[in-house]
Amino acid sequence: MLSKFAQYLCNFDMDLRVTHNGRFMDQKVTPDVLSFISDCIINYTSENKNISFCVKDIWNSDYFIKNIALIFGKPSPKNKSAMHEYDKFIAQPIKTLEYSHILESTRNGRTTYFKIKRLDILEFISLKDKNAFIFLTYYLDKVFKDSGILVYFKNFINKAKNSNVTKNDFYFLKEKYQKFIIGNTPINGKVEINRIFTKILNIFSVENNTCGTIKGHLSKRPIYYTDLMYNRTNFRDLEKEKRLTRQESKKAIQDNKSYDDYNTYLIEKAVKFIKDKYKQSEVHDAYSAGPATYVHHIFSKNESPKIAHFLENLIKLTAEQHYTYAHPKGNTQITNTNYQLVCLLSKSESIEKSLMNGEFFYSKLNLIFVINTGLKLEENNKIKETSSFNEIRRGLRTIYKTI
Repeated sequence: MLSKFAQYLCNFDMDLRVTHNGRFMDQKVTPDVLSFISDCIINYTSENKNISFCVKDIWNSDYFIKNIALIFGKPSPKNKSAMHEYDKFIAQPIKTLEYSHILESTRNGRTTYFKIKRLDILEFISLKDKNAFIFLTYYLDKVFKDSGILVYFKNFINKAKNSNVTKNDFYFLKEKYQKFIIGNTPINGKVEINRIFTKILNIFSVENNTCGTIKGHLSKRPIYYTDLMYNRTNFRDLEKEKRLTRQESKKAIQDNKSYDDYNTYLIEKAVKFIKDKYKQSEVHDAYSAGPATYVHHIFSKNESPKIAHFLENLIKLTAEQHYTYAHPKGNTQITNTNYQLVCLLSKSESIEKSLMNGEFFYSKLNLIFVINTGLKLEENNKIKETSSFNEIRRGLRTIYKTI
């Protein structure tokens, strides 16, 4: 999957010295916002993937209006006082998607219209913010390599890895970036450049588990993944709040409505993806005849909430498979262990086939994580990350003999 990103991006010259495009990255282009706007585009074009759209179309869509408050706690997009904020919130990620050739654009008068160019990559980004982060690491690496300035970022990161980076190193990198942007793009204000610089450097810092920048200065600690988020002040920070005990942190998260709302959003998004992707049941047994209309959690949402939104934990079934075999007598509170194994084996085959076809959506590592988490396996019994698909299936059969 990851090599596919690199292969696709290699088709384009992203040298900023040539394009002079200062909006390749911007302040609002954080993993959670980029993923959300990608999801809004997917939703807006659900009936016709070739339809053109502009920023206002996304802004006025029911899906955006419903979820922007739910996920980010922002005021209604219909609030006139929020117009300038929402314009940037939508337009900046779209510009990044355009520069990376995932979207393409045309002008009609003063309005820019966009169309989807690479649906598979856009869908991958839309599924969760971690996917958007993965994409940004490849994308920024490509832009800066083409532009001849990647070496400065790599030198900084390498020094940070070895714990010998200094404030002088940080300000040297910052000044190099400022001069490059001022000299090659229309952006000439250092304040704006520095805000974007923070977003860029911290992507590299999280990727390499090093220090980066906080409040414009060299950070004294490694940059956390949560530091990258636009929605930093909500429930995500509770997971790393040092003043809370583990129990207090867990309770605070559980009591936080935003956490529940966001999880529900992720689950609904994943379920819709599986529902749209498969027309027939993924389990090819004697009960697979007829339309497949149900997306089943192999490990239930209640017992395994941590993996409830993973595509690798969702499988398309017929009504008979779902209500007669996956959940005996239609009781969704009960899971048939034997059929759970059947579903896992079938899902592993769906994932393997998808990856062999060069699709972006699944991950073998995610499947292994789902299995180990859902079955609550002890360290010595876990499926190893290096396992092949055949080894995963053999391991599952062995594990379920003891359940």
